[in-house]
Parts: sequence; structure tokens; C-alpha cells
Amino acid sequence: MPRRLPEKTRNAGRRSRRFKRRYGSRIPLFHSAPVKEGQELEVVIDDIGSHGDGVARIEGYLIFVPQAKIGERLKVRIVKVGRKFAIAEKQA
Repeated sequence: MPRRLPEKTRNAGRRSRRFKRRYGSRIPLFHSAPVKEGQELEVVIDDIGSHGDGVARIEGYLIFVPQAKIGERLKVRIVKVGRKFAIAEKQA
């Protein structure tokens, strides 16, 4: 006679501890972004991204600014907001 599985398993619907340690929890990094689309900010570029864009941070949230150099202090306008980062453009 084939072995029957129990109707309810002990860990049904829960992630294992090993999974959480290896991959982290699936909770988003930011519940809501600290910036909004269209918002104007003054930022300091502190890094360069892999595609050559300048990277600024606000409360740990990344903001990519095309054609920016490290150390520049810029006024930017947020163009697109994502879960983990935003894209901004320089203001004149």
C-alpha cells in the first residue's frame, strides 16, 4: 500500500529558517520610497554606478543621476521611482 502524506504538514505556508538565512526575507527594502516622482532635491554624488551614472543616497535609498561626477552637488528632479532606486535628471 502506498504511503499517504498527512493532510496538514507542519511547515505548510512558512519558509524554512535555512531559506531565510540564505536568501533573506522577501520583505521589500523600503515600504515606501523616501522620494516622489517630480520632486526636486539637492543631492551630492558619492559613487558611480555600473553604467556610468552618478549615485546619490537619501536615507539609504539610491538615486541614479546620468552624466554626474563624484563630489558634485546637484539640484535634481526625480523622473522615475522604483522599489529600490529612483532615476533623476539634472536641473539647470
